Amino acid sequence: MTGDLRTGRDGAVASLVIDRPEKRNALTAQMWAALPGILAELADDPAVRVLVVTGAGPSFCAGADIADLLGGPDAGDPMAAVREANLAAQAALRDFPKPTIAMIRGHCIGGGVELATCCDLRFTDPTGVFGVTPAKVGIVFTPTSTRQLVRLVGPATARYLLYSGELVDAATALRTGLVDRLLPAGDLAGEVRRFAEVLAGRSALTQRAAKEITAALDDGDDDRAEELAGRWYRETAAAGELAEGVAAFAERRAPRFPWRG
Repeated sequence: MTGDLRTGRDGAVASLVIDRPEKRNALTAQMWAALPGILAELADDPAVRVLVVTGAGPSFCAGADIADLLGGPDAGDPMAAVREANLAAQAALRDFPKPTIAMIRGHCIGGGVELATCCDLRFTDPTGVFGVTPAKVGIVFTPTSTRQLVRLVGPATARYLLYSGELVDAATALRTGLVDRLLPAGDLAGEVRRFAEVLAGRSALTQRAAKEITAALDDGDDDRAEELAGRWYRETAAAGELAEGVAAFAERRAPRFPWRG
């Protein structure tokens, strides 16, 4: 636990909670800077199979703390330090080697959208409100953040969100691909938990392979994807994952996959 970032684990499912509800979980520069180290500890824990990222209270994350945006020593680029920490945090979450789910209630704005789009999956309930707001503040959204947004919603919707800074509701977020599931009020935590346990029971090695291969394909690197597929296929056989999966299917039981990444 670091400052206003809280971690926990229930079985194989870890949680990372942004715990600053009085500020709608806006992230300070120190919180952005702390995220890579926290994520590295969770990634290195073999007992962790799935990570759920969420916010304390009624909001997910309202973005970066506005008080930090002009606090840098360089008058020509006062956001330099915050931007560097933000990009490092995004990279650490995007490259987290195990499945990640953003559990979103309430405000998911600016940097909150950046965090959510770096997760593998995004679940919300009807309270979810989403916005990409650099045009309201005079900030240039980084290419990294823009690329993640475009990959999910396409260039037209990305332009709509970036140009206007308007907030959209959960139904619009689902329709445009910004979120993967919209759950009834009161069902969000329970369904995220159920689904996280499903993921925790699957082959961690297969999930790791899928994560790396889809990232390579997103980057347009088909040769890298083919290389990864071949390497991970050999890994599944060597680790006994394939044999266990086939045996479990034949014996009509839940598999007990041996690999812990």
